[in-house]
Amino acid sequence: MAEQESARNGARNRGGVQRVEGKLRASVEKGDYYEAHQMYRTLFFRYMAQSKHAEARELMCSGALLFFSHGQQNSAADLSMLVLESLEKAEVEVADELLESLAKLFSLMDPNSPERVAFVSRALKWSSGGSGKLGHPRLHQLLALTLWKEQNYGESRYHFLHSSDGEGCANMLVEYSTARGFRSEADMFVAQAVLQFLCLKNKSSASVVFTTYTQKHPSIESGPPFVQPLLNFIWFLLLAVDGGKLTVFTVLCEQYQPSLRRDPMYNEYLDRIGQLFFGVPPKQTSSYGGLLGNLLSSLMGSSEQEGEDSQDDSSPIELD
Repeated sequence: MAEQESARNGARNRGGVQRVEGKLRASVEKGDYYEAHQMYRTLFFRYMAQSKHAEARELMCSGALLFFSHGQQNSAADLSMLVLESLEKAEVEVADELLESLAKLFSLMDPNSPERVAFVSRALKWSSGGSGKLGHPRLHQLLALTLWKEQNYGESRYHFLHSSDGEGCANMLVEYSTARGFRSEADMFVAQAVLQFLCLKNKSSASVVFTTYTQKHPSIESGPPFVQPLLNFIWFLLLAVDGGKLTVFTVLCEQYQPSLRRDPMYNEYLDRIGQLFFGVPPKQTSSYGGLLGNLLSSLMGSSEQEGEDSQDDSSPIELD
């Protein structure tokens, strides 16, 4: 009996939400945007006060999509933030369906709006589930795909690094390199990504991004071995990481210094990789300051959890 009563109540609630939604949709269709927006907000707080978190979330999500479809960016962004508020206060568990819903809202926001920045920051924080990490890998992947479509390659790369999608990252980097980079720097695009994935202790994605990129990039001849020395270094490095022998790592870094000097960050990444995979003790002091010091501390100052293969164990990383 209790289950039947609960089912009836749930059906009534859904029916009530649908009726209210129909009235609000009619207001928006007539162009009464301000009035409809205020009514959405009123209903949101009413539902939340009654602990009807799911109803509040569904109503705000559908309302945001409706406002987006009518070009009402500010109203849509405001309701999108209320979707997040409902998730936070209801302590809802992270699920793919919810992550995809948030990513959909993100994709419809004006790329240059400050509301989008606030939304993605808050969404990633919620998706981490209070773990202190930088967001759920699936949400990062969805965000990366949207930013890739917008040709915002730098931001897309950032989110791919915190996902588990090495193949998607590689395909994006191939497009990034061919569209925006010099032919002579094709090897540097993938080298940076592999080194950063390794600094985040994500060996599997590092290997996938390297293999996929070198196979698909039109300026890279099939290998290994490769024509470009830097690509050969990365190939040997990935093998050395699997072996874990410090002597191999040390000789490799010494032999390829001419290639590694092409980017001053390479050796800093390798210092961190030496600590993570080869038992090299961390430096006691850092001679770097300013912007470079901040970059290194944000990339390399991760929580030192065990397990080299953990793909969820990530540290903050800032990319230019």
